[in-house]
Amino acid sequence: MNLIDLKIFACVARQPSLGMAAQELHLTPSAVSKALRRLEGDLDTVLFDRSAKQLSLNASGQRMLEFARNMLAMADQAKADVSGEQASVGCRVAGPAILLWRHAEQFRQAMANYPEAEIHLTSMYEDEALAALERGEVNNALVTSEVLHGRGGHWSANWVSTPLGALHLQLLAGLQHPLVTERPDASDGNQPLQISSQQALEYDFVSPSRSLFCGKQRGNLSDGWRDDQLPRKIRYWIDDLQLLLSMVKSGQALAYLPDFALTDTELRRLEVIDCGFQCSEEVHLVWNEKNAARWQTELASKLAVHAGAI
Repeated sequence: MNLIDLKIFACVARQPSLGMAAQELHLTPSAVSKALRRLEGDLDTVLFDRSAKQLSLNASGQRMLEFARNMLAMADQAKADVSGEQASVGCRVAGPAILLWRHAEQFRQAMANYPEAEIHLTSMYEDEALAALERGEVNNALVTSEVLHGRGGHWSANWVSTPLGALHLQLLAGLQHPLVTERPDASDGNQPLQISSQQALEYDFVSPSRSLFCGKQRGNLSDGWRDDQLPRKIRYWIDDLQLLLSMVKSGQALAYLPDFALTDTELRRLEVIDCGFQCSEEVHLVWNEKNAARWQTELASKLAVHAGAI
């Protein structure tokens, strides 16, 4: 058997149809089918139950898929370690868009010693990101501690988690919002503008209807604000992060968002002086230690050092 056939096999096992696998691999369906037959011939075993419309892994195929993923990972590890810093590695990261936003620059800096490396950031909710890691589609997943503590359907004994620090949620407003424009001290962008909860609750809010981390439908519980203590008027429900941010920047609504969003100069932090709660989330990098190449171990180490410095 050869690595190309194993890669094709793993792709077909992941995709719902041979045609879609062929599209991903940039091959013809005929070439994909021949590779599968060749692998089955090498193993002297049928790996798929075949029907007129689809292929589905049989019991032998399920066992072979685990071997294939391990062999492909080991091949990538060997190639990367032998090539050293000139390796054309692919740093593939999956996680919620809001966490990718937070850590994108850190990944770029951590991979600076590998000029030929490519960094692929794929937006997925946490369970989806862990499932992609399990399938070998990515080599890193960004998740919050809530998922780690649950450790439900997707977890492997070979995985380790590297803490990347906590993110804290803050009340944010755009520069055109009345709570900012009507303040004489608003010109000092380094300091939060102190307001009362009564002042904040006079204005419209925008919120996702789903958690920005796990994607579950939670309504007014989705962003961490305690409406049981300080009930808001949520006028806008937006699940797209960029669209939600544009609504805040325009001054039309307030939002409860992670503090790192303040790197955007069009946003200001509002400190609610009589607010009795604080929402925080611990962030972790999850990766497969068993088949990790040197670059990936270095990546986790550098990200951990950066987390300790902030």
